Formats: sequence, structure tokens, C-alpha cells
Amino acid sequence: MAKLVKFVLLASHVDWTKGSLYASLVSITASPLLWNVVARNEYRNKTLTKCMGAHSGCTALGVTIFVAGLYREVLYKKALHDQAQFHLPYGIQTVVAWIIFGAGNFLVFTSFIALGFYGTYLGDHFGILKEQRVTQFPFNVLDDPMYVGSTLCFVGAALWYERPVGLLVSLYVAFTYYVALKFEKPFTNMIYKNRNRGAKSKHC
Repeated sequence: MAKLVKFVLLASHVDWTKGSLYASLVSITASPLLWNVVARNEYRNKTLTKCMGAHSGCTALGVTIFVAGLYREVLYKKALHDQAQFHLPYGIQTVVAWIIFGAGNFLVFTSFIALGFYGTYLGDHFGILKEQRVTQFPFNVLDDPMYVGSTLCFVGAALWYERPVGLLVSLYVAFTYYVALKFEKPFTNMIYKNRNRGAKSKHC
């Protein structure tokens, strides 16, 4: 019951008539939808690979995802500024916000270093496969550190700008990533299983 009351109080500070809020939510949904649709098509039909090669195609997708992510952040910031402000104690608004935002960026950065460019931007769907599973930090602590880090960045920004709507949007981000992983993980596992089967058949 207490959690429900807190949620209602949080939602009461949200102006649901603002178009910028819905634009932000659409951009959050569109990002994983974009890279999953394009990457799966690439695995099955090799559309970009046929046009420009696997590495160039993956680079093009990576740049597109990166730019789309930047635009998503712009829309999120616009949505925050269009909403009511709820003043927080200095310790939360500044210290906690920066700790959460910093931790989020740290997870995203270290994930990128561990995976590399092609590992981060779905190179396995282009046939650019890793020899073995990445187990170094932060993957030895979290299964999906990049998604966790990205969600923390949304939370940190919500606290920094003191906008309750940002916490609701952050929940939506977490939900979106949760759904995306339900599709991504099994498909990626299938790619590597097929690779391993192919390698075994060659040795037979």
C-alpha cells in the first residue's frame, strides 16, 4: 500500500498533456526496436553486408544507434524541463544524483571497453563473433551492465533536474530493456550455438 501511495504522489506531479513526454517515450521504445529489427534482418538476409561488407555495415548500424541515443537524451531532457519541479534536499539533488549518474556512465563505458565496438553494436549478427563469452568486469558483476548503466543515467538526470516525471520515465526505460532482453538473449545464444555446431561439423 505504501508503494502505491508513493507512486500516486509521484504521478500527481506529471503533466500528461505535454507532447514532449510522449516524444521521449517513443524515442526510448524506438531505439531497441531499431537495433533489434535491423540486426535480425542482417543475420537472416545480410542486407548491409551485401552492400558494404560486414564490418562497414556494423559500423553504420553502430553510428546510427549512437546518434539515435544522443537524440533520445535530447528528447528526455526536453521532457524533464517541460514538467513540474519538486525540490529535493541538496544531498539528494546533487550528491546522490551525481553518484547514480556517474555509476551509470561508468557501467556503460566499462561495458563498451569489455565488448569492443563490434561487440557493443551487435557485430555477432553480422557474423563478427567473439571467440569466447566476455566475463571481465563489469560482466562478472552484472549480466547486462550496459542496460543497467543506461537506466541509472536516466535516474540520475531525473534527480539532478528534480523532476518526478524522470523517475517514471526511468521505470519505463527499465521495462523497455527488460522486454528487449527477452528477445535479444535467446537470439544471440542461438547465433553462437549455430557457430559452435558449424565448427564441430568441420572437425568431423
